[in-house]
Amino acid sequence: MIEVTEDSVRLDLWLWAARFYKTRAIAQKAITGGHVELNEQAVSKPARALKIGDRLRLTMHHQRLELQVLGLSAKRASAPVAQALYAETEASRQAREAVAELRRLQGRVGPQSRPEGRDRRVLRSLKEGG
Repeated sequence: MIEVTEDSVRLDLWLWAARFYKTRAIAQKAITGGHVELNEQAVSKPARALKIGDRLRLTMHHQRLELQVLGLSAKRASAPVAQALYAETEASRQAREAVAELRRLQGRVGPQSRPEGRDRRVLRSLKEGG
């Protein structure tokens, strides 16, 4: 078992403390599911030691975040404290903002009116798979 020392902390614990995931269990699933890379290498074990200066790549909500670890914490704290634990790379920030701008420009296409009886039956059959 990896010990939490002053110069390293478990990856799942840090992701939870930095407020990327609501629970450690969700952070562990993301790590084992291949959504987290540490120093450009795939990570499959939540107990992997994380150190200051390490580079993380997270895939969350169909977006990739590239981070550099600036601080370590084994306790969850307020959002400003959590944001001080990492810095997002400039390339990652620009890519995220470009995707957000593209989504904003595309807009949301919704129905013009409430579906009528026949349309509701079609929607219900699509949702229920029948």
